[in-house]
Amino acid sequence: MSMYNFKKITVVPTAKDFIDIILSRTQRKTPTVIHKNYKISRIRAFYTRKVKFSQQSFHDRLSKIIQEFPKLDDVHPFYADLMNVLYDKDHYKLALGQTNTARHLIDNVAKDYVRLLKYGDSLYRCKQLKKAALGRMATIMKRQAANLTYLEQVRQHLARLPSIDPYTRTIIICGFPNVGKSSFINKITRAEVEVQPYAFTTKSLYVGHTDYKYLRWQVIDTPGILDHALEDRNVIEMQAVTALAHLRAAVLYVCDLSEQCGHSLEEQLKLFESIKPLFANKPLMVVANKIDVVGLDELSDDKREVVKKFEEYDIPVLAMSTVTEEGVMEVKHEACERLLSFRVDQKVKTKKVEGLLNRLHVAVPAPRDNKVRPPCIPASVLQKKAAAAEKAERKRKLERDIEEEMGDDYILDLKKNYDIEGDQKYDIIPEIWEGHNVADYIDPEIFDKLNELERAEELRIASGIYDYKVPELTETMKDIRAMAQQIREKIAIDKQESLVNKQSTKPVMPRTSVARGRDRSVRKLRDQMEGLGVDMEDTGDAHFTKTRGRSRSLSGPARKKQRVESVVSTSRARSSSRPARDEMGVKDVVMKSKLKNIAHKAIRKKVAKKGLKGEADRFIGTKMPKHLFSGKRGVGKTDRR
Repeated sequence: MSMYNFKKITVVPTAKDFIDIILSRTQRKTPTVIHKNYKISRIRAFYTRKVKFSQQSFHDRLSKIIQEFPKLDDVHPFYADLMNVLYDKDHYKLALGQTNTARHLIDNVAKDYVRLLKYGDSLYRCKQLKKAALGRMATIMKRQAANLTYLEQVRQHLARLPSIDPYTRTIIICGFPNVGKSSFINKITRAEVEVQPYAFTTKSLYVGHTDYKYLRWQVIDTPGILDHALEDRNVIEMQAVTALAHLRAAVLYVCDLSEQCGHSLEEQLKLFESIKPLFANKPLMVVANKIDVVGLDELSDDKREVVKKFEEYDIPVLAMSTVTEEGVMEVKHEACERLLSFRVDQKVKTKKVEGLLNRLHVAVPAPRDNKVRPPCIPASVLQKKAAAAEKAERKRKLERDIEEEMGDDYILDLKKNYDIEGDQKYDIIPEIWEGHNVADYIDPEIFDKLNELERAEELRIASGIYDYKVPELTETMKDIRAMAQQIREKIAIDKQESLVNKQSTKPVMPRTSVARGRDRSVRKLRDQMEGLGVDMEDTGDAHFTKTRGRSRSLSGPARKKQRVESVVSTSRARSSSRPARDEMGVKDVVMKSKLKNIAHKAIRKKVAKKGLKGEADRFIGTKMPKHLFSGKRGVGKTDRR
């Protein structure tokens, strides 16, 4: 359907995604670097471009959404009413209108801030104006979150709607739920509508296509309609009413003679009378379905009177059964014929046909004296025709000519022109593989043997030789199986942990030295030194208290001088007595050498094989790389022009 292709409507993003898309596009498509030492005119132009680009991106995206969604005033009344039933016309128009308003608001915001940016006197003010402009645009879009979500749901539902052409040849099937409408459309078209033995299986319009007299026909299966007031009908029923009201089509009203649908014939007649105004100016037929259960001849007198009331409206009543397919094709042909004649009558009534008929004139000569007057053909023309016929006979016939003459009886024979004597040309050509004729190795009884094997297999299956039942596990076996699963999982985890530890290139410090180092403390050290005869009185808590008290008693300048002297002395002592980097940390000499070897091995694994640069390599980068300085003129070198 070219006019209403709802499947091509672009996806409507959510408000958050909408803002992310536009701001990301602005960042990618516009310059991103600006410096404060630029001229103020350049800074204004930089931020003005950002604001204008964002506004144009919002405008284009919103315009695309508004233009691609169908306008209810422009589409066919069938689609306008169908969308009103499914989505509520007022809500739909309101969503599109608010999206249009958002587009105008964003345009106005951009216009205002571009005007303000012309008076920006610093980089900071221009940047703040740009941020405010984009922020207000984003706020406007955030307020459209509900509308965008609603439009996206409408778009998804529109894409799932069947493609119905309101102007082509159409057959509409209507009636009570569960009377056999979907079964009928499945029989005469290639549609696959779900069929179930309960009401309201079909909840929306379904379209199938069929051929008749080399013409394309669309058949519409409508949901079932119940007999109550129009305002009480639900969305499912209103879809069928919309199709009946607006499509110029042949209408098949299907009724159930067996009353298995849960509604009597009287109720079906009452529904027919209530929706009959929708059938005005449309060819109409009543189809009595399920005659395989109850035929027209088997009906009681009361039921026959109901069927006669259908005929009183000058409407043909046709019988069929979708189960046995009796009368299905007759119903289809009758509906197509009635619609064709109706369309011809409608076209004849137009003014165009009258002008065309006036220009057409077919001359039919009337016999005057009952004499036969054969056509007069000159002798020269007959001679030319005979010569052409002889030439055509002498000419070799092509395979295409033979095919056109024989039609469906033609069989292509590629061997008839082989240059071989007798019937040898039709002998089977031997297939040679590795110097042997394949036909010599074919068993002529292979198919008999295969049938024998299949019969033996069927006997085995019938005897139940393959029927094997898995014994149920006891509780003990279930516990053992669960325990085994836990053990397997633990082993897998241990393997992964060991693999991670093996891949690590960090030197590992033995745990003995670490444990030994944790036992040290200031108190233990003082006790050891006193045991060796060293005076440790000045290093205790009293020494620190005394020092702290002395510093407290000093005045401001004296205290400051003492602090400077202590800092200088400690920095000198630290710089003069600082040990080498590889001697820091570990005091044990044996352990130090062992760790150094481990570190060298770890680095060698990574560096030695691939020739990479390691910690020990001395590296001085190029201070003045040639590619940055070659070809540049220095001061006073402008004479080379």
